Amino acid sequence: MAIVTALVLLSAVVGVVLWRYLRVPRNFPKNIPCIPIYVSLLGLWSDMGQDEIYDRWLRKPLEHYGAVKFWFAGRWSILVTQPEYLSEVFRNEEVHAKAGNQVKIPWSVLASLLGDNIISAHGENWRLYTSIMRPGIAKRGFDTGPLLDKSRKFVDLLLRQQLIQGKQQGVVVNPLLQRLTIDVVGQSFLDKDFKCLETNHTPIEQLQSAMKRSIFKPLYMNFPSLDKYPWLFRSRRRAFMLVHQFETILYNQVRSRSGKSAGAAGVGKSDSLIHLLEQALLEGKITDNQFRANLKITFITGHENVQLLLNSMFWQIGKNQEVQHKLREEIQATGIVDPSAETLNTLPYLTSVIFELLRLYPPISQLTNRATTQSAAVGDISIPSGTWVGWNAYGVHTDRNVWGSSALDFIPERWGRTVEEMQLRYRKETVRGAYIPFNAYTRKCIGQGFALLEMKMVVFELVRRVCWKVDPSYKYKLPGAGVLTPVGCRVMVEDLQEVKRSIEVELDDFADLAV
Repeated sequence: MAIVTALVLLSAVVGVVLWRYLRVPRNFPKNIPCIPIYVSLLGLWSDMGQDEIYDRWLRKPLEHYGAVKFWFAGRWSILVTQPEYLSEVFRNEEVHAKAGNQVKIPWSVLASLLGDNIISAHGENWRLYTSIMRPGIAKRGFDTGPLLDKSRKFVDLLLRQQLIQGKQQGVVVNPLLQRLTIDVVGQSFLDKDFKCLETNHTPIEQLQSAMKRSIFKPLYMNFPSLDKYPWLFRSRRRAFMLVHQFETILYNQVRSRSGKSAGAAGVGKSDSLIHLLEQALLEGKITDNQFRANLKITFITGHENVQLLLNSMFWQIGKNQEVQHKLREEIQATGIVDPSAETLNTLPYLTSVIFELLRLYPPISQLTNRATTQSAAVGDISIPSGTWVGWNAYGVHTDRNVWGSSALDFIPERWGRTVEEMQLRYRKETVRGAYIPFNAYTRKCIGQGFALLEMKMVVFELVRRVCWKVDPSYKYKLPGAGVLTPVGCRVMVEDLQEVKRSIEVELDDFADLAV
């Protein structure tokens, strides 16, 4: 009897603790619906993609109310998709303050990985990081030579991989894109060529892949408190270890790069981002921890977002041959094989394709990275102080109330006919909160200009030299949470020169038969 009583009491205590942990706060707004907590936990047992989950449980309430109560990262938050609400949140940085994992879950693996950096910091720290890093990230006149060189090496590698695979099977492109984009961010911002395209399985590339597999597990993303107990969870011990190894290797490789004297700022390009960070460290403007955090965030976001969008591009343009054909016509009509930034930025169809890819496949589709510093109102929704507020880019980008009946269709022509028209609409939709692949207002991504340039250069070189189609055996699938890009996309690639030669041989054979 005593045992039964003890078990009942224990169950009651556990039930009360769970209820207090999982219940929606009483001061949360009552005029928006609450998404059942199991929707956030689907990744634990379901293989549904983000698009399927959004369409089934989130689209209708979000498009009707503009915001919902949503469970994420161990707490209830407000998730927003209505453009007017998004604009309000992004515009009022002092009320809806940027706050990353170092504030939300400071004990976690993610906080250990990213630290306090230019993306997640707020107030004085953010202004300090921006003053140091903006000249190296948002500068005009990037040397496009290294970017073109890496794009060509990527196409060479892609063709070699297809040759190895044979004509009956496609190439999985995402691992190759990781090698490309790591090399680009290294050369463009860190004054370091990691040589991932030239060398298989470089340590930095292998660690990056291992971290992604280890860190972003649904259980720990939804219940980050478990990260407090790495002694209990072997996978979290491994995750913390990988983060430490990654930081050590990245720091040592960048700080000991050739052309830099020990203990001094880089003696290479004085306007390169890494030189500016090293100079700030040398002058005592930032601490070693701040230097490391901003080095890591530059490396991770500088390569990963473009990698993911390029992966989506292979899928979308691989299955849409008409778009690929129109791109090739525009690019071949230039007669240019060594494009400059000026050339790339004058191509209207290429520009519209990139903008449309960002609309349907925003690499980071959802984030909860704002915290109210005081009670706030978003439309008629009252949000209490200390509430976490998130946004869903995929949701607003595919809202038929915002983008019309064709919101879910890939239509580059919707952006206009000239580059000027497209850029005007790009700015207009961003300001009104309808288009947020790079966020908006004061906290918009300062690297967006380079990201767009990199996308254009890689697509230009690809379309100029190869044609591709999606492997018929590939089944389209998006991840259940996190990044938004097709999982394991495989494409079948052909060298356009080889295709041309094959056609010429067939024509010659036909002519001989005719004679």
